[in-house]
Amino acid sequence: MKDLDTEISFDEFDEINYPRPETCEFDDVVETAISRRGFLSGVLTFGAGSFVVGTSTLIEPAFAHTSRFAFDAIAANTDDTITVPNGYTWDMLVKWGDPLWSDGAELDETTGGDAASQARAFGDHNDGMSVFSHQGKQILVANNEYTNLSTLYANRETQRPENADDVAKGKNAHGVTVVEISETNGKWAIVKDSPFNRRITADTPMQLTGPAAGHKLMQTAADPSGTKSLGTWNNCGNGETPWGTYLACEENFNGYFSSSDENFDVPARMKRYGIGLQDWGYAWATSDERFDISKNPNEPNRAGYVVEIDPTDPSATPKKRTALGRFKHENADVVIAPNGKVVVYMGDDERGEFLYKFVSEGYYSQGGNTDDMLDSGTLYAAKFSADQRGEWLALTPETTGLDLAEICIHTRQAASIVGATTMDRPEWVATNPTRVEAYVALTNNKNRGVKPNAGGDESPVEGPNPRAENHYGQIVRWVPDEQDHTSTTFTWDIYALAGNPDVHDDTYAGSENINAGNMFNSPDGIIFDSNGMLWIQTDGNYSNAEDFAGMGNNQMLVGDPVTGEIRRFLVGPKEAEVTGLSWSADRKTMFVGIQHPGEKGNSHFPHGGNRIPRSGVIAIRRNDGQTIG
Repeated sequence: MKDLDTEISFDEFDEINYPRPETCEFDDVVETAISRRGFLSGVLTFGAGSFVVGTSTLIEPAFAHTSRFAFDAIAANTDDTITVPNGYTWDMLVKWGDPLWSDGAELDETTGGDAASQARAFGDHNDGMSVFSHQGKQILVANNEYTNLSTLYANRETQRPENADDVAKGKNAHGVTVVEISETNGKWAIVKDSPFNRRITADTPMQLTGPAAGHKLMQTAADPSGTKSLGTWNNCGNGETPWGTYLACEENFNGYFSSSDENFDVPARMKRYGIGLQDWGYAWATSDERFDISKNPNEPNRAGYVVEIDPTDPSATPKKRTALGRFKHENADVVIAPNGKVVVYMGDDERGEFLYKFVSEGYYSQGGNTDDMLDSGTLYAAKFSADQRGEWLALTPETTGLDLAEICIHTRQAASIVGATTMDRPEWVATNPTRVEAYVALTNNKNRGVKPNAGGDESPVEGPNPRAENHYGQIVRWVPDEQDHTSTTFTWDIYALAGNPDVHDDTYAGSENINAGNMFNSPDGIIFDSNGMLWIQTDGNYSNAEDFAGMGNNQMLVGDPVTGEIRRFLVGPKEAEVTGLSWSADRKTMFVGIQHPGEKGNSHFPHGGNRIPRSGVIAIRRNDGQTIG
């Protein structure tokens, strides 16, 4: 087994140690990948205008002459800083290790601090985030997904945890940070000692709710009731509810479990989620037996959920909403249907996994009781057809042969049973506030057309996944029938097929709205602003060479769904992901997350010099004081 290091990703680690089945031959399917010209003249069209909202009729793209962009596009680069358009300014708001309380210590960059200092400070590797307004205050809630071992454990020659305090430091660097922020003379800063400030970590008490709560598969020696768990970790994207709560989404939860018994027979239900004998190097099981699968085989069933958090009440217990399914959650986009039902769209971020939605049993009304709104409803998995139609397949005892609790715990298996479409790593989903449509970022999938997913489901080159060995990714959108997000049928197309037209002249060049001035790879975070413009954040290959020549560092772009045009707005520092986006109450400031700069040791963002790189949140504003989005 290969130790996790800076040269491989978490996905690559899982594939090396827990290889997926090799039953699908590339040669049998690659011939279905057609030329760019044939692709564009076939059943797919690009750029909106492709949909007439509320119908299933497709029309040709029509590019408007009036631009809705409030900036000039910027060029790609490989600088170790933030680049924004002329007329815009950025500042650092908060970064890993910044204390949230006056009694907290500033980060010791030589050692990475200790468990006590990390417990009082902003967590590491911030990802999805939201800003809430409450009683005239602005409250930032940010996921702290994971951490780089080499920086967190700079106090160790091994760059690994070596004792219980080291493990506790790692657990405290994960989770969620809640912090009040304020603006003074155009500068944003955290408010130390605010009563809203809070760290939610891998040891914070949680409540399990919904159909899986109390089930025998959720019961452990420490919690025989199966209704209480400890902690949340590897939270990737996020969501917001209309009733003012935050949704943190547990993604790669599997990498924290291991076995003290090297002969432990890992069951198939664990393998489907990438759980095995070895963790990613965090060593949590060495001081916390709940992460030892040979001693607590049910504990992994209690991770992989959407966690609902009330940012305005530091005493409120976070709730893991099992009705939303268990998988590697990317984000949770919430929209209210015309009849008042709550719809939550979610992607499972692994190669060949599925796209989901949840439709509540209850109805939302402003000011009504929402305590259990996300506990009862129907979970669906998407099936896309080549004729640009699709349907949502209900995951029920009748369709899967599993009981409701098992569906919520073994959601991937349930989606496989009903025959959902394997996707190219579904990342964020975003619904347009100005049109009844939804988008999903399919970031990449090197296994497309090469081998099946972890459950043995085939990954043919077709429909919304049109390229074999997809290294660039695409953004797919759909319009629900009858302009109703609860509808079980929809029409779909591809908004943007990422690619490199300077290198390729086939489908790998990308769609017609991709050009030498805006090309990118691996779309990840996608979020709409209030004007219906789509902000696209990337987490991909930043080599700026060969197939990725001209793309530079990871970036943030803006797309206009009305015209199909895409412009680059921001370029991040070296070896960083651009992820997480939110706005101040007056929408004059945009907050953007910068994650894992220098993940391979080649960045010193944000301080420069020889200082260690630190993830954080930046604040962007227009110099003329106007709104952004």
